Amino acid sequence: MSIFTKKSDLNMLRTIIIDDEPHIRQTLEKLVKQFCPNVKLVAMADGVESGVKTIRKYHPDLVMLDIKMNDGTGFDLLKKLEPIDFKVIFITAYDKYAIKAFKFNALDFLLKPIDPDELTEAVNKAEKLVQQEFNTQLSNMEDNLRIHDKSQKKIILKTLENIYLVKIRDIIYCESDSSYTAIYLLNKKKILVSNTLKDYAEMLRDFGFYRVHKSYLINMSYIERFEKGEGGYVVLTDEHKVPVASRKREELLEMFERLAK
Repeated sequence: MSIFTKKSDLNMLRTIIIDDEPHIRQTLEKLVKQFCPNVKLVAMADGVESGVKTIRKYHPDLVMLDIKMNDGTGFDLLKKLEPIDFKVIFITAYDKYAIKAFKFNALDFLLKPIDPDELTEAVNKAEKLVQQEFNTQLSNMEDNLRIHDKSQKKIILKTLENIYLVKIRDIIYCESDSSYTAIYLLNKKKILVSNTLKDYAEMLRDFGFYRVHKSYLINMSYIERFEKGEGGYVVLTDEHKVPVASRKREELLEMFERLAK
């Protein structure tokens, strides 16, 4: 029986190995099977481009990442994926990269040849952090189920450094930033997360949020006025002007009429 069947997949770290040397990938795979029963190896890749595609396909908890590869570096890969929503263990023969690696908030930095004890320690560290994030999410869901007042409900916003529990009523607007979303709060704080604006439009649909433009989702509670010039702008409490898509203009004006009655 495979070692991977000894624990439920739900309790295991979904992991990807990225290294341009086949024998290193094979060695890591063997070490993981032998020493890391808390890991489920879901895929491997051999470079920056293939690594980016693999990460986007499998959404891992943990990536074991080589630094110097044929088509670039591990840093190049991470820049293509920022903000990073997975844990990173750098694996390399070049310790001169250590300082730069930790600027990317690497969970750990292991030198080749890999020491099994160091690998196990790094993986256990990753598992602990992922479990903490899961517990936070679970606690938030339980809290929200107990809260009947929608204005008190919270949403979890995850970045590489932090997990934020934010009251939905404190979100003024959300702005699309490619495949990421910038969340703007009442306290002037901006949080950049790796979900798309479409995800938040669906999530916040029943909480008074309206997508006035392909790039903007606004909290209707914070509309100060509507400026008709240049196609139309909604001005929010913080005086930020949000453009209104032409096909949304009439719909928005009708909504204002209904609210005024």
